[in-house]
Amino acid sequence: MEVEFKFTIPTRRLAAVKAAARRGTSSAIRLEARYFDTADKALSSRGIALRLRNEGGQWVQTVKAMGDGPLDREEHNVSVDGATPLARPALHAGTKAGERLRAAMDSAQGPLVETYRTEIDRVTRDLAFRGGVVELAFDLGRIVAHGGTAQEKQAPVCELELELKEGPVVGLVEVATQWAAQHGLVLNTVSKAERGERLMAAQWARPAAKARPMAAGSRKKQFLKGPNLQRVALANCLAQILANASEIVEGSGGEEHVHQLRIGIRRLRTALRELDALAPGRFDPAWEPPLVDVFRRLGQLRDREQALDTIGAELREAGAPKSAARPAGAKASPLTIVSTPAFQAVLIGLMGFTAQALAAEDDGALGAAKVRRYLHKRLQALHAKVHRDARRFESLSVEAQHRVRKRLKRLRFLTEFVAPALEGGADDFLASLQPALSALGRLNDEQVASELYRSMATKDPKAWFGVGWLAARREQSVKATKKALSRMGEGPRFRKL
Repeated sequence: MEVEFKFTIPTRRLAAVKAAARRGTSSAIRLEARYFDTADKALSSRGIALRLRNEGGQWVQTVKAMGDGPLDREEHNVSVDGATPLARPALHAGTKAGERLRAAMDSAQGPLVETYRTEIDRVTRDLAFRGGVVELAFDLGRIVAHGGTAQEKQAPVCELELELKEGPVVGLVEVATQWAAQHGLVLNTVSKAERGERLMAAQWARPAAKARPMAAGSRKKQFLKGPNLQRVALANCLAQILANASEIVEGSGGEEHVHQLRIGIRRLRTALRELDALAPGRFDPAWEPPLVDVFRRLGQLRDREQALDTIGAELREAGAPKSAARPAGAKASPLTIVSTPAFQAVLIGLMGFTAQALAAEDDGALGAAKVRRYLHKRLQALHAKVHRDARRFESLSVEAQHRVRKRLKRLRFLTEFVAPALEGGADDFLASLQPALSALGRLNDEQVASELYRSMATKDPKAWFGVGWLAARREQSVKATKKALSRMGEGPRFRKL
């Protein structure tokens, strides 16, 4: 299993990165690879890549598959003979990646065929740190699909990979943090294989990544142990964050990717807040400020668009006069926001955290029974506070009403994190929260829209129609939200140990 970071290199930083990669003892090699899949995409649909690559005259066959965490990749390489060898999946038998490849081939509808190729000039060098070595690989080249035909498509490759060759993961994290800060590198989990698949498709639009259900895995008895639950929960959050952030970096992310990225960050902040006591001292307090900053800046972009699109359409239906005024434009794009060095450093640190092996003994960490009791109390406390605020919701200030929304989301996310250990699962309880979350979301959209229309009214009096319409709706929306909150189900309970 390889542990690596992969970065996109901004165009303005290319020359500096190229020079740094060649500094000291380095090697240059031309890599030409051919990728394979079946007609029904049995491999790519499962996150598996199978390739044959000519490395300086020697053909190497490689299979790559997703691992258990955001940094983990199952990989197996084997040298093959022949001037133009054919792909042979059986060469990977007996390995984890090979077993995933075999399972995919067993369900395939048809044989393997070549899909696309890559032509890469790679520079490599070793970066030593105390107790280990990181291999740097600087790749510059292109990906070609439908080669030699009228449908030929190409995509450039300009990226830097840092892979741990030996030593602790913390050393890789330190090296990656230094290089990212010095050269403005941006994490990107979209592989060359995925870019090739996109070129093959007539149209490509990857949907925004939503949170995946938590899984206890094969070690169910270990799930509730403090350090293990911390690691699993953070890895789950990072999978959602990295997938959406990478689409933004690729230039293919839209409003829903921004929305789901914010959800991932909010889930992560909930995990850092609610799970810290399970194994104190393992979370870095420095992670929180950059997460808050990016969450808020992305929220300003999305809230603005959501208000103008959704509320604006309703206002037009209500007969609002057409106004030429618009609120002040966004000062930064989603790409600029996610590329912030502080945010990238936090993502690197968090990814390293999830990839580190758990210590046999972790001082202060709670065992499964104590974790169960602690989290049961936290769920009960959050549930009780939401119920209390629901009863007096109409009398709460706008800020207090917004806090109810944040608290309800924490209750939802914490429930999701421990769902595999709950009695009867969590689906029914989570479903009972959705009407209240939707109502609170609508109330928030109306509040944001009211502020926007007030700012627009300073330039065009016609915008006062929107201000008045939203003010008239306020009482109705608050009552609807209180009613939705009253439908919240009884709090979840843990299964008996």
